[in-house]
Amino acid sequence: MARLARLGATLVLAAAVLYVPVRRWAAGGACESQARMDGKTVIITGANTGIGKVTARDMAERGARVILACRSLEKAEEAAKEIRSHSGNKNVVVQKLDLASLASVRQFAKAVNDAEPRLDVLINNAGVMSCPRWETEDGFEMQFGVNHLGHFLLTNLLLDKIKKSAPSRVVTVSSLAHAFTNGIDFDDINYEKDHSPEESYRRSKLANVLFSRELARRLEGTGVTSNSLHPGVIYTELVRHRQERIRGVVGEQLSRVANKIIEGFVGIFGKTCEEGAQTTICCAVAEEWENTTGLYFSDCVPKETSAAGMDDEAAARLWDVSEKMVGLKS
Repeated sequence: MARLARLGATLVLAAAVLYVPVRRWAAGGACESQARMDGKTVIITGANTGIGKVTARDMAERGARVILACRSLEKAEEAAKEIRSHSGNKNVVVQKLDLASLASVRQFAKAVNDAEPRLDVLINNAGVMSCPRWETEDGFEMQFGVNHLGHFLLTNLLLDKIKKSAPSRVVTVSSLAHAFTNGIDFDDINYEKDHSPEESYRRSKLANVLFSRELARRLEGTGVTSNSLHPGVIYTELVRHRQERIRGVVGEQLSRVANKIIEGFVGIFGKTCEEGAQTTICCAVAEEWENTTGLYFSDCVPKETSAAGMDDEAAARLWDVSEKMVGLKS
């Protein structure tokens, strides 16, 4: 017993000693830019929670007009009220945007194009993760429809406004998960034959990388940059569908234990929402990246994407297919 007690005490001491350096490593880079955003307009999708909310707060603190583009107006209004109070910036507004509905995307874009004189930064942040094979209002597989197609249409509909506001930026939040798929299956792009929630998520994040890369190519010489990024491993509301699937497999009680273990692991080796938002913020405001385009960032610096993420032929093909799927091209 005494030996076990000493072993336990040694493990606790080792954990305590290692905790600070491990957390410092896990936190990754931080945006050190002090750039002001006064007079500029920023749109952030999914800005009512998680890293989107942190990003919105940061933009507001820099003096920007911030538009929270969210599906739930009630949650968005709560977030906007908190951001206004925290930042002292009253120019934080909410607009309805449901990325699972192309009609909603078109309505939102029209409202922005009609009312906003400029758009300096568009941050494609919202997303869903590991949900069952649900479909969007338009019949698309939910993860591909929301994470890629909704943002693809939104960006294209706002592109003229973004170009007129140059120098301007489009920032698309992807994930390291994109590196764990071999590529887009163009023969089953809507996942009607063989659906896996995890693979669907990975491919939707690869689509983010390819879209951002092709957008950069198409915007060369316009003064508009396009970059994608991996925010880090973060325990946010995004994992709620995975939690539900664990509950369905092992039951309520065991799922609580499993989710607590996962939460604890991410709490040590992952990032907080504040830490996870840093790369997005860096891509949106940092002066040193003002003319950088077509890259993939992680921890506030450019990183090499997967081989599939550098496939320019696939990027061009995805663009063409996406145009047809959302109705931009017949």
